[in-house]
Parts: sequence; C-alpha cells; structure tokens
Amino acid sequence: MLSYLKKILLPEDESGNETSEQQVHGEHEKKIQLATCILFVELANADNKFSHEELERIISTMKKYYDLEEEYVKDLIQLAEERRKTDDSIYEYTTVISRNFSNPEKYELLKNLWHLVFIDKSMDKYEEQMVKKIGMLINVDYRDIISSKLLVKQELKM
Repeated sequence: MLSYLKKILLPEDESGNETSEQQVHGEHEKKIQLATCILFVELANADNKFSHEELERIISTMKKYYDLEEEYVKDLIQLAEERRKTDDSIYEYTTVISRNFSNPEKYELLKNLWHLVFIDKSMDKYEEQMVKKIGMLINVDYRDIISSKLLVKQELKM
C-alpha cells in the first residue's frame, strides 16, 4: 500500500498515459489527505515529542474526517514522516488545503489541530506557533484561529 501511495502522491515524470476523470479525482483526494496528514505530523513534532497519544489522535481524526481504514492512515503517517525529513516547508501542503477546503472545513481542521496540541493538557509555544502559522497559510482570519483555540479549550474544560 505504501508504494502505491508514493507512486500516486510523490512527484514523478509525466508518463503520457491517459487517466480517467475518476482516477484524477481519486488521486486529488489522496493528495488532500496526505497534505492534511503532513500538517498533523508536523504539529505533533513541533515540540520534538511525538507521543503515542498524538499518533492515536492523528489516526482517529484522519479515519473519521476522511472515512479511511486504519492501515491506510498509518501508511499516510509513514509517508508524512518521510516527507517531513526531506521537505523544508509546509507551504506546499497548506496551499493544497487552502485551495480545496471551504472556510468551515478550514475551521474544523484548526479545531482538530488544537485538539492535537491539547492532547497532553498543555501547550508548547512551538505548537501554538505552528497552528497559528498553518491557520494563516490556509487563509483563515486570525480571530478564527483564536476562536477555534478557545472553543477547543472550552470543550476540553481547560
């Protein structure tokens, strides 16, 4: 499965093969899923402590948000970790989100990011900076970034 994902999601030479509209849509959806997963993995690593609880939260969020199988999500996470080691920026991934998510979907993503931050009932300054950076890069108003943070804190009774 991982090699299949790499083939679809990683840049490659143009082969000249024709693809159906359904294939293109499916590949596009997978790129959106990977972009989302990479943002979660980047955030989980922001404080240099990618915990088991964070991993489980990413898996459950991706499964729920995209209706994915757990093994597929684990492959996405592994691919996200590989990309994280070679990519210098999250801009490519936030651009995918910005172009493909509606404002309510962006807000929901921010809430999920804040849930990941607060999984250990604390917030590292690097985690907070990362969520704010992601929010700005996906073109969310600053007040909505803060609003989503406060909403999650309220949900978690923090």
